[in-house]
Amino acid sequence: MFTIARLITPTAPVDGAATLVGRFALDQGHGDLVRASLRYSALGVVEATLNGVRVSDELLTPGWSSYEWRVRVAETDVTSLVADDSTLELTLGNGWYRGSLTWMGATGVYGDRLAAVAQIDLVFSDGHTQVWATDDSWSARPSDTVSDDLYHGQTIDARRRQAASFEAPVEAIDDASVRFEPYVGPPVVPVETLAVRDAWLSPTGRMIVDFGENVVGWVRAEVTGEPGRVVTLRHAEVLEKGEIGIRPLRSARATDRFILSGGDDVFEPRFTFHGFRYVEVEGWPGGVDAIRRGGLTAIRISSRLRRTGTFSSSDPLLNRLHENVVSSTLGNFVDLPTDCPQRDERLGWTGDISVFAPTSAYLFDVSDFLRDWLRDVVAEQEHQGGVVPYVVPDVLKYVGVPEDITPVDSTAVWSDAIVWVPWAVWMASGDVRVLSENFEGMLSHLRHVSSLVSGTGLWDRGFQFGDWLDPDAPPEDPAAAKADRGLVATACLYRSADLALRVADVLDREDVRDELERLRDATRAAFRAAYVDIEARRLRNHCETSYALAIVFGLLDDGERSWAGARLADLVEESGFRISTGFAGTPYILDALSGTGHVDAAGRLLLQRECPSWLYPVTMGATTIWERWDSMLPDGTINPGEMTSFNHYALGAVADWMHRELAGLAPIEPGYSRVRVAPQPLAGIDHAQTSFDSVHGTVAVSWRREGTVVHLDVTVPEGVVADVRLGQVAAEVGAGLHRFSAELAPTVAV
Repeated sequence: MFTIARLITPTAPVDGAATLVGRFALDQGHGDLVRASLRYSALGVVEATLNGVRVSDELLTPGWSSYEWRVRVAETDVTSLVADDSTLELTLGNGWYRGSLTWMGATGVYGDRLAAVAQIDLVFSDGHTQVWATDDSWSARPSDTVSDDLYHGQTIDARRRQAASFEAPVEAIDDASVRFEPYVGPPVVPVETLAVRDAWLSPTGRMIVDFGENVVGWVRAEVTGEPGRVVTLRHAEVLEKGEIGIRPLRSARATDRFILSGGDDVFEPRFTFHGFRYVEVEGWPGGVDAIRRGGLTAIRISSRLRRTGTFSSSDPLLNRLHENVVSSTLGNFVDLPTDCPQRDERLGWTGDISVFAPTSAYLFDVSDFLRDWLRDVVAEQEHQGGVVPYVVPDVLKYVGVPEDITPVDSTAVWSDAIVWVPWAVWMASGDVRVLSENFEGMLSHLRHVSSLVSGTGLWDRGFQFGDWLDPDAPPEDPAAAKADRGLVATACLYRSADLALRVADVLDREDVRDELERLRDATRAAFRAAYVDIEARRLRNHCETSYALAIVFGLLDDGERSWAGARLADLVEESGFRISTGFAGTPYILDALSGTGHVDAAGRLLLQRECPSWLYPVTMGATTIWERWDSMLPDGTINPGEMTSFNHYALGAVADWMHRELAGLAPIEPGYSRVRVAPQPLAGIDHAQTSFDSVHGTVAVSWRREGTVVHLDVTVPEGVVADVRLGQVAAEVGAGLHRFSAELAPTVAV
């Protein structure tokens, strides 16, 4: 990646965030400059400017990877910014490398010294090349950032921008353990700006600003005031009793401070980010009336992802739910897939993306984004004896793991990410690289889990998250679910073995096919012996998650699916068509119902508005997906549990069913080269549409109801075949716009 560049760092601590400064002159006599390419990276996060101009809109470079084994390098064209005499400045922030990580208050987990590296390769019209890079001839000076932390916020002093500062020496770090590599995934960038929706004084007299949406990023401030005046912004996702609700943030202070210069100042705290809709403002010149006139803008950030999937329907609440899923995806796909973006956590929990990967891969082109993260999964796994850890990058191996989730070992759903995530990306994209890059990791995972099963063949030993956050579990014990943990784990082992077997077929890995087939079949037999009561026509662990997993994962014979579906439908009705499943069961319960002929129950469950349900948060004004069904209680107070995030995408996995079943578009073959179009209209929904921008082009499905007749439009691009099913309609069609109509009775009265 670098031929002559060296990591450099200030020889002594700098007051605040350091800016490293280097100057170079173009070689003369070689004609015009044709091309100049800058590669740069850091231990920490770095922002680069060339001759006073930011080199790109990329943020938080080089992001968070498993730094022990790989540090990514950004590359950008800077030809237009180079002058005969140029100055390159690299400003360093703490980021994930040295900043706060986890709720245990850890800092400096990966190291206590920040450093940067950069190299510019220049090509002239006569073919001459020049290379210039970081070395110990550079210098360091303080930047305008006094302090920065991803959890706690950033303090910027605009007075320091004009003040003369002493440039101190730097030193080169020769660390052979730092392994640089190019980005595989996209960078983090600004994706949207939001104006102030409203501003007012709270019951205690504090200025509150509402941006109308729960977003992830920061607030840009444009302000003029006396020098030394401090403007303080404190961020929160919700209000409670008229004040910002900060308890869910736990120890994260989420506070930015801007110190005015006396002139016209612009502040952008790009070395931090927050999850927020509301901001408590202190010290703003002119008070709340001035804020209403302008000066504050929310900047939403995310990894740069191309939108691929859409959905809409006749139900505004359902549409808002889908928008919330999209928003939570953007907010938690900031360089890596995290659980939440606001509190003292923001970790790459493997379980969340395990269940959400199909949804994200429909909504956005996440192929490279997830391939990048999976490189860290494999790296962590290789250094932990085949165990896929709870979080990736695995910071918990350094700071410790809470006793209630020990002993640490492979755990169902979470560790299954090494199988489930690549499969979801493969089905959406058709990019076989995601399978080949991770297949050895799949084998390592399954072989390790095979060593954990008991003599009965069940994965019923060791710690399991199980059906985490079952709504019937007490807030202080989110693992106390109705579903048997051994059942959940064994079902997941079967699914992973089955998917890995399919991957082996795709990759022509005949050498491991028999091994995987034996594991799959033995696991299925053990599950059935332990949990399926054929005579009683029920599962011995009689709860909704157990039935959902058994049906959807294929653990029941064809003749058993009907009674299992009926049992599940009865349980759903007994629960008042409210959610009674947790983390493991919720993504699959609608499929289990609709796949066994109980579309009516699936519809009533989906369209339920009382808590717990998918639409309850929408009725409470949610603009993102919540961690808990009742993160906010009906009286407007915040759930008393220690884990209460208002931006957690996992429960938004329901959007996958909305795309595939309600709107009716699902892949049969990878990359959507063959699709199934089989909408299942629900009473109360008059029309729905979905589209997916595949590698072949856009596939679109829309239907509308007129009385008992459903009219269906299907748009198929070249290279795609669609199997259409609607009532009595059964057709196979190729490229073009196709229209069908069928008599279809309503499935449910809502």
